[in-house]
Amino acid sequence: MNAAETRALLLALNAALARGQRAAIATVVGVHGSAYRREGTRMLILDDGAQVCMLSGGCLEAEVVEVALEVIRSGVPSVTHYDLSEDATWGLGIGCGGSVDVRVERVDPANPVTAAWLLALERGELAALAVPLDGSGSLFVGPAGETVGHLSPPALHAFAVRAARERLGQREPRAVTLQADSGQAVFIDVCTPPPQLVLYGAGHDAMPLSAQAHALGYDVHVIDPRSAYLTAGRFPGATLHDLSPEQLGRFTPSARGHLVIMNHHLDRDRVCLHHALTSGAPYVGVLGPRSRAQTLLDELAAGGVTFSPGELERLRSPVGLRLGAEAPEEVALSILAELMAWRRGYDGSFLSGHAGRIHDAQTHAAAPDPLPGSQPGTAPGQHVSVSDAPDADPSLAATSSGH
Repeated sequence: MNAAETRALLLALNAALARGQRAAIATVVGVHGSAYRREGTRMLILDDGAQVCMLSGGCLEAEVVEVALEVIRSGVPSVTHYDLSEDATWGLGIGCGGSVDVRVERVDPANPVTAAWLLALERGELAALAVPLDGSGSLFVGPAGETVGHLSPPALHAFAVRAARERLGQREPRAVTLQADSGQAVFIDVCTPPPQLVLYGAGHDAMPLSAQAHALGYDVHVIDPRSAYLTAGRFPGATLHDLSPEQLGRFTPSARGHLVIMNHHLDRDRVCLHHALTSGAPYVGVLGPRSRAQTLLDELAAGGVTFSPGELERLRSPVGLRLGAEAPEEVALSILAELMAWRRGYDGSFLSGHAGRIHDAQTHAAAPDPLPGSQPGTAPGQHVSVSDAPDADPSLAATSSGH
């Protein structure tokens, strides 16, 4: 789930609890074959049957609500296997070609583990929640490895702590179900800070990029020395920085920062490119043709500023996928499409004609590292996400071209 979905879920949950309503959270804990959403997708169900967010394209929600209402009444968590294949005799017969496992648990804000997890989700902090799928308790693991709660037996607790810490150590950690040595399935849910998008330039074409990124859950920052351009009306939801090129040192991008230079002003772009490439942020894009980025680099070199090969590897020019984009809204879509593909390890190509599984995609350094010891499986609760499978096609390479 992205940060925007999580915000909507938490707002609805907090409002419901304030009204005295009871609620449950349904989470996808296993995916077999093709499915609409991946492990870690959540849906909120209230005791009146209302729901917030979705686990599928509309296939599962009514069934999950019925299960959730019973869980709210009984307080007993459940894991249900839903068959989405077209020819399933006793399944839902939806035709997606796969199946999913969904765990539903009543929300108990007085539970220390639940309270720690909800707080991490609200703050967007790096954290993990380990849940044995037989329903025996849960364990919270924070960013420094600290824990809340305890699993039994001790060997299972040690396995869950180790798996959660390893998961949190990945560049882009994702939820996964693992099998302990005892054979017990443990779901590792993850919360990560929202990705940061920094726009150098507050021009007209930055507005749709900021708006679309905010809707996708990015933490958007806009930098420009023209205060008249930096208004909440132009950039709702973004953090605005009125900084001249000489003041850029006051702003430090995050380790999850994605920086796009779009001042349409060569002098400002040159200083911003220097700031971006030396910031350590993993992704730096320059709007415009390759020649423009090269001009900026040549001008910096003429002034004695050069960059290491590692710094230049992070430069994306032209920024965005080759979609034929022209209008500002289309260019924004192109840029965000590349960002999504780059962050998740995909090459941004057509799905039609792709011979492999559509969720296999470890194509560059930003793609999630496989968790040591994780093994795909076939039984509910005994498999990992296909995006974590070790057989992704290594021949695919992330690319960047024109829009």
